[in-house]
Order: sequence, then structure tokens, then C-alpha cells
Amino acid sequence: MSAADTLVAMTEPQPSDPWPAPHATAPVRATLSLPGSKSLTNRALVLAALSDGPSTVRRALRSRDTELMAAALTRLGADVDTSRDDWRVTPGHLTGPAAVDCGLAGTVMRFVPPVAALADGPVTFDGDPHARIRPMGEVLQGLRGLGVTIVDEDRGTLPFTVRGGGTVRGGTVTIDASASSQFISALLLAGARYDEGVDVRHDGKPVPSLPHIDMTVDQLRLHGVEVDDTDANRWRVLPGTVRAVDVPIEPDLSNAAPFLAAALVTGGEVTVRDWPHATTQAGDALREIVTLMGARATLTDDGLTVTGTGEIDGIDYDLHDVGELTPVVAALCVLAGSPSNLRGIAHIRGHETDRLKALADEFNGLGGDVTEAEDGLSIRPSTLHGGVFHTYADHRIAHAAVVIGLAVEDLRVENIATTSKTFPDFPDAWSRLL
Repeated sequence: MSAADTLVAMTEPQPSDPWPAPHATAPVRATLSLPGSKSLTNRALVLAALSDGPSTVRRALRSRDTELMAAALTRLGADVDTSRDDWRVTPGHLTGPAAVDCGLAGTVMRFVPPVAALADGPVTFDGDPHARIRPMGEVLQGLRGLGVTIVDEDRGTLPFTVRGGGTVRGGTVTIDASASSQFISALLLAGARYDEGVDVRHDGKPVPSLPHIDMTVDQLRLHGVEVDDTDANRWRVLPGTVRAVDVPIEPDLSNAAPFLAAALVTGGEVTVRDWPHATTQAGDALREIVTLMGARATLTDDGLTVTGTGEIDGIDYDLHDVGELTPVVAALCVLAGSPSNLRGIAHIRGHETDRLKALADEFNGLGGDVTEAEDGLSIRPSTLHGGVFHTYADHRIAHAAVVIGLAVEDLRVENIATTSKTFPDFPDAWSRLL
């Protein structure tokens, strides 16, 4: 089965809405395996579609975002077979006209346009309503600087059209990537196929989520692409062949956050199998964060085990490089016995929703004491009550909600199904935890 024209329709029964969040009455003790990393899966799919022969993405994550990526690359001319756990990618001649549905996936709306620039013919991009306000302007301006024609009526957001000419000149381009590291990764992933490669330079406030750029560089090198990242705020990809390589996908460590949080909230013990000893995933920072908050984290060949005491310590922590962890960390801070300050995360206002505002509003709506700052949250201990926790179609906000639900009775989560973005079976997996 190929992800050629439409995504496979969901046939499983959908959870109730709002969904009653499970409440813990005893310490959680569980061992679990997580689905693969969305970030790694979508990078691997892009590079496989640009490579010099067929390859396999092993243990690919099957979720809305990765299915959208598979469908986008197939529409451009690759053959992405998603019928098994290991996805087979056969590169093809990139061509238009084509239409790409980005959904709400930042990796699709940002990583695929540089690929579409190599196609013969126009490729249009659009997505969910909220996707139309997610920042895209720096990627589009960067592509223009590399010789690509973009038609976006000067919006700098979806919808837009990439008028591919079959080749891209490439060269040096300077952008401001302070809103998202994906701006850098987007230009690097296709760079080896450009005539002059790419020399991407950042000019602005510090780039957030640098581990995601490190992940991109590692994946490029795995495919035999030469990358020079020795200078700060500069990444150079030399032109050349993208070698076909079978790529194994690590478990998604950021998706481990709510499960590990359950150990702290309930005073239990949770083990996530197959936790890598070395990784570029931002989620690996959870080991340090849960330790600072009073838990014990032990990494062995079997996985990562987090043991809680039932007491949670507040923290003062800069999440700039690991902003995607903010919702669950903030939920733990709300349940902590001392104040917390989370900072360095202004950029997550441009994610699936304005995550800082959403978290402050939802926590305070349940009786929390949270103050929203320009680049973070100040959180003080409080007594929470039940109610409806809105998710804003954001999977990470839903993760925060279920963590609160462990400690607060009668919490109902609006649109828990949004977790399918990166974890299709999340509601069932979370219910089984308890």
C-alpha cells in the first residue's frame, strides 16, 4: 500500500470527547515501549526520497505527521510504501504539478518545499487552518535567496506555491532562525542536491532546539553527505550524492515525557525500553529534569527507569534547547511543592498553538497559580480542581493535561485524539499505564 493520494482513514473507535483522564489511586509501576521518533522518521523519509537508490526506514513511526510526509513525497514522485512496520522508499523523478497537504506538521510545511524546488513544475502547499499562521517566511526567503521562485502573495505563511525548475542553484543564504530550528534543517536536508550545495548562516537571537539541527546533521552524514558545522551559527552542506542507507528509528523520547512524569506524580516506577545511550533527541534531557525534580533516573541496557518518591520539587530551568518538553515539565511544576520558573521558550508560542498562553490559561482555569512571561512561565504551588482541559489541537498540550489528571479527579481532556500526531494509540497506552 502506498501513501500516494490520500491518507488511510482511521477505522478504530475514537475516544469520547471530552475524554475522562485516568486518575491515579496508587503508585504507577510499568514497563513500556514507545513508537518511533517523528523527528527522525520524517528526516529519514526526506533523505531517502533524495537518495541514489531504494532504502528502508526501519520501525518508522506511523502517525498523522509521518503519513502526511509519506504522502507529500509520493506526490512529488517518490514511492513510499507504508504497508509494513519498515517503510520502503524508492526515489523517483521529482515533478509537478502537485498539491501537498501539510496538515499541522511543521516538518512537512518546512522540509518539503526545498525538495519541491527540485521538481519540474509547480507544487502548492496548504494545511490545517492553524497551520496558516505558523511562521514560514524565513524558509521561503531562504529559498528565494538560493534561486527558487516562490509565490505566496507576501504572506510568509501557507498557502504558497513553489515553482520548481528541476534544479536549484544553491549557494549562501542568511536567515533569522530564532523562531524555529526547523528553518535551518529545512534548507540543509535538500542542500546536497543543489548545484552549489548550501551555506546557511543564522543572524538573530539564539537558535532554539539546537539538538534538532544536530539530528539533521547526523542524518545527512549517515547518508554520506559532507557537512561543515564547525563555525557557530553556520552550516555548510557540500553538493554531492545522497547515498541510499537503511535507517533504524529510535523511540520518540519526547513522547516518553508524560509516562516518566507518572512516576513522579504517583511515587511509582516507570521503565521506557530501548532508551539510547547516545542520541540527538531533545527528549534525552528528561533524565536531568526528572532528577532535578526529585526522582531517580537509571539508564541501563534495558532502558531508562525513573523512580519517584511522591514529592515533586520545583525547578528553575532554561528549556530553550528542549522546548517541546515544556508542557509536561510545566504540568509537573504545577503539581510541585515549591515554585518553579521555566524560561528561554518564547519560540514555542509559534508551535501548534501559543503553548505558553495555552498552558497558563488551562492551568489557571483549574485553580493554578501560573504567570505568563514573554519567554516562559512562573509557577507557584496551588490546589487544583477538576474541569475541562482544552488542547488547542496540540498533542503536547494534551500530554500536560493527562499528567494533571493523575493527581486531580474529574479532569476531562478536550480532543485527546490530537495525540495521534505523534502517538496514534496514546489514549489506550495511557489508560493501560494505570
